[in-house]
Amino acid sequence: MLSQGLFLPLVPFSLGDVREGDDVTERLGVGKYEPPPPTDMGDRRGKLPAAGFEDGRNAACKACPKCLDELRGRPYVITLKYDGTSATFCIDPRDGEFHVCGRSMSIRPGENIYWRVARKHDLEGALRRRPSLAIQGEVVGPGIQKNRLGLKETALFAFSAFDISAARYLDHDDARAVFAEIGVPPVAVIEEGDCFQHTQESLLTLAEGKYPGTNNEREGLVCVRAAR
Repeated sequence: MLSQGLFLPLVPFSLGDVREGDDVTERLGVGKYEPPPPTDMGDRRGKLPAAGFEDGRNAACKACPKCLDELRGRPYVITLKYDGTSATFCIDPRDGEFHVCGRSMSIRPGENIYWRVARKHDLEGALRRRPSLAIQGEVVGPGIQKNRLGLKETALFAFSAFDISAARYLDHDDARAVFAEIGVPPVAVIEEGDCFQHTQESLLTLAEGKYPGTNNEREGLVCVRAAR
């Protein structure tokens, strides 16, 4: 059963000063559960480079229904959500160093899942040629989130490209052109159109299904605005 949280009969503060949407985790003394990281994730090098990109998290439509209103009537793209661990690859604009990053930290070079895909696609060489770009994607494969895609080796599927100098994400089509140029497969497109009309219920129905070639339920979908 899908769980969106707990409703408790007693809380250590008055409900009179709580409004819908307030974050009360600190007042309740609880924290968000984060699944254990892959065992092959490598050693911490440092913090994420201060380049302006986000860490790859997405707001869930059931937790943030207002997100759908922001898409309503606009061009959109819906892609498959890959069940792995997010990664970012960039040249640090401050010192010119190439960084391979997990969700919240830069990873030291070595035999780990992040550097494995970086070397596979020669991402340092590609980003040296276009140093203002950061590439973000999902690393999936054996040993990562039970390998629900049923892959035989570690793989990277790109989902966004960030222009560091302009401090903005490239639109869907421009990002796909970059992925094709550097030879990184993109996440699969499930649906796209010129006028987003989905409800929460229709999106949940669309999200049902299995990863190709497996009996594993797919994690979900990602909806983004598109330029037309």
